[in-house]
Amino acid sequence: MDAGAVVRLGRTELDVSELSLGTAPLGNLFTAVTDDDAEAAIQAAWDAGVRFFDTAPLYGHGLAEMRLGRFLRRRPRDSFTVATKVGRLLRAGAPPEPGQAYVEVPPVNPTFDFSFDATLRSLEESLERLGLDRVDILHIHDPDDHYEEAIKGAYPALDRLRAEGVIGAVSAGMNQSAMLARFAREGDFDCFLLAGRYTLLDQAAMADLMPLAEERGIAIIAAGVFNSGVLADPKPTARFNYAQAPPELIEKARRIAAVCERHNVPLKAAAVQFTIAHPAVPTVLVGCRSAAQVEENVRNFERPITGQLWEELKSEGLLPQEVPTP
Repeated sequence: MDAGAVVRLGRTELDVSELSLGTAPLGNLFTAVTDDDAEAAIQAAWDAGVRFFDTAPLYGHGLAEMRLGRFLRRRPRDSFTVATKVGRLLRAGAPPEPGQAYVEVPPVNPTFDFSFDATLRSLEESLERLGLDRVDILHIHDPDDHYEEAIKGAYPALDRLRAEGVIGAVSAGMNQSAMLARFAREGDFDCFLLAGRYTLLDQAAMADLMPLAEERGIAIIAAGVFNSGVLADPKPTARFNYAQAPPELIEKARRIAAVCERHNVPLKAAAVQFTIAHPAVPTVLVGCRSAAQVEENVRNFERPITGQLWEELKSEGLLPQEVPTP
């Protein structure tokens, strides 16, 4: 594996690095990150050859976009690929989201709006925060409870922006695969950001999305590869899908970790490398809040792993026989 290897994003004209940087932690997810630490994290990714960056208005209520843009606008625009999201507008006076996860954020709150006009406004406002003249990919962000508005409002807006050459790829980003598969069947999508449903621990997307993506040439940007932490450290208090991990998943993660240990491979290394083996996955997206985390993920992504580890995981029933492995 090579973090900085450049690959084509599905059937688009866009290039991405095999390892990409997610910026939710740089928006002060759960705990605050200083401007200097955010800059250092992005710089470490850039130094490692990472050239694909993903952000969103939700992340820090605009803070992540501003921090990422401050770095990227000092680089030649054709030297990187950047994605942001639509579906939440940031408005002063809007009520806080339940379970608000970002701290020390600007005095605005996100409000769901997947309409055609709001999608165009969202892009304009993201470009202003980023300080860039364009973004390459727009994701419809977490439309779980808003499918009809998203497919009838946001999607036609993104389709028009693509036809006009304003963006290079139409996408949706979610923590579930079933609705992404529905989008694939009912629209013309270039890629999807799939978080947590195709990982070393959870291959739920193999039942619906992955075969469809491979058949239609839709690129899957694989995110959430540590499943909220249980694949980073499967301790009793580990989280899975943003909540307390069920005991059976913690036990499975521990069994996977034991196999990795027998092969002298960190669990995190196996987790970050597993997804890239699928032919529909050109890039693995990892969120980092510090230069040290970036550097650790790069080391783990590039660490040699022999085929024996994957074979043992399959023989132990910890991976399905049919899933592709590195």
